[in-house]
Amino acid sequence: MRSAKRTAATTRRAVRGTGRTAAPGAARAALREALAVAADALAERAAAVTTKRALDLGLGSALLLLASPALGLAALVLAVRRGGGGEGVVRREPRIGLGGRPFELRSLRTRRFRLDLLSRLPHVVRGELSLVGPPPPHPDDPALRDPLTAPWWQELRPGLTGLAQVRARSRMPWDEPALLDAHYAEHHGTGLDLAILARTAHIQLRTSLRGVRRGKASLSDTDHRLPGCSRVD
Repeated sequence: MRSAKRTAATTRRAVRGTGRTAAPGAARAALREALAVAADALAERAAAVTTKRALDLGLGSALLLLASPALGLAALVLAVRRGGGGEGVVRREPRIGLGGRPFELRSLRTRRFRLDLLSRLPHVVRGELSLVGPPPPHPDDPALRDPLTAPWWQELRPGLTGLAQVRARSRMPWDEPALLDAHYAEHHGTGLDLAILARTAHIQLRTSLRGVRRGKASLSDTDHRLPGCSRVD
């Protein structure tokens, strides 16, 4: 009888010991699994950011190299027309970039052949802008303080062109710039960026050729807003 009681007591102690041993092991396993999931998520985000930045740096540098002669000539013509005043050649505007960091957006004071857009390519090379993204907001833009849109500016670089710009001619209610910017912020990727860049090049080339035939180049603004919308600044 005593032997049976001792055996039962020993079994209970063993079971309790097993439970105490298993609990830390399960916790460690759960921790390892959580860390693995977090690492995978961070790696996926880092890969996406690296791909987007590589596209910006490579294609942006190539475009800047190709556009440099035209930009230099345009700056010279503007300087001569404006009496050599440097302030009259370059427009300087305060803007907010990735992570809420302010920067000064510089662009040529010309709309012809979209040279004002191309003159912003140094911002892309430096990392202040991306080739594709929402428009760079002014420091007074209410979107920077809107709980629904404020997180975008912490995680996404503003761009030279964007989804709202290539859909600017559409009058569909779901093609409002704010909705298109929200869609891009949630679904952006290399494929979408390339599609937007191709569509932008097509629109600008077609509009420039039409402007040459008419003797002028009248294009929509680079802030991606629909024609007739008021500007923040």
